[in-house]
Amino acid sequence: MIYLDNSATTRPYPEVLALYTKLSNEYFGNPSSLHTLGMEAEKVLIQARKKMAAFLECSSDQLIFTSGGTEANALALYGTVKRHSYAHIITTTVEHASVYENLQALEQSGYDVTYLQADQFGRVTVDQVKRAIRPSTILVSIGHVQGELGTVQPIEEIGRVLQSYPQIKFHVDAVQSLLKVPFSIIEAGIDLMTLSAHKVHGTKGTGLLFSKNPKALESMTKGGNQEQMLRAGTENTAGIACFAKAIRESSQKAVNEQKRLKQLTMHLRGELEQIKGVLINTPAEGAAPHILNFSIPGLKAEVLVQALGYEKIYVSTQSACSTKTGKPSRILLGCGLNEERLVVRFVLAYLLKRRRKK
Repeated sequence: MIYLDNSATTRPYPEVLALYTKLSNEYFGNPSSLHTLGMEAEKVLIQARKKMAAFLECSSDQLIFTSGGTEANALALYGTVKRHSYAHIITTTVEHASVYENLQALEQSGYDVTYLQADQFGRVTVDQVKRAIRPSTILVSIGHVQGELGTVQPIEEIGRVLQSYPQIKFHVDAVQSLLKVPFSIIEAGIDLMTLSAHKVHGTKGTGLLFSKNPKALESMTKGGNQEQMLRAGTENTAGIACFAKAIRESSQKAVNEQKRLKQLTMHLRGELEQIKGVLINTPAEGAAPHILNFSIPGLKAEVLVQALGYEKIYVSTQSACSTKTGKPSRILLGCGLNEERLVVRFVLAYLLKRRRKK
């Protein structure tokens, strides 16, 4: 098997699965309960929160755990704007569906949204952001790494510009860049940031929203005082602890893994460039090391995906959240590319290296 879909999800580390089983069995108490089992579960939660805060170089009380990246994005967007009867928001044409579609919903509710037009590689510029800012702008939401193309957005430069506008909050969806493309919350001037466990060999069902000032957010759900009263509902204790475990395991390998993935991507790009008719959509420079996107005009991407699947080579056509819509990639359309330019996304993984050695 060659698994090339790590942007959709990763296989949990064995150590992570072992920890999940242990915690689910031995620390199954509700962390909000006052009895001993509840307090033991709460201690696990507190420890995991501290570990995540140390990794991100922030305070524990700046972290809100959610059910995944989608919920974390929604909380960042709705939680920021819902305190305003009217507001202007800036985003791009190539955001993940959990940002793009929530902003469309807010737009229908009366909020004003500017969608910056990405270039053919899915990139926007600092000048575009500058020109879009208005007195009513309160939020800029831009993903760090575009999940289908791998394009890296200039979040540090954008963050520096936004420092001159204290009323504007800067939200960064870093789900695809975590441990793949280094960044600093402080240096990028990030106010809100989204992460997801299952993209870094953690378990599914756990996301994280960093908020520089959680008290400035409006809760989306009522019914409990968990997560600083911003996310009602019993915390996924085992999943959160496993997120911290996956971060620890992955961060120890991150530098070497980034180099390895870059070498594999360069090799794959070189091979694809030798095939007549293949169009590579991912930029050669300024892209994450783990994503390579290409098109074969005239050949349906779904057909190629199925054909490769028969050979136990697993790839995607677009973001997993949009794959089954049956529509052309909104991301490529958002880059101004022709809708006939169908897409296949390769996401490099450890198993590719194993297959090449055999």
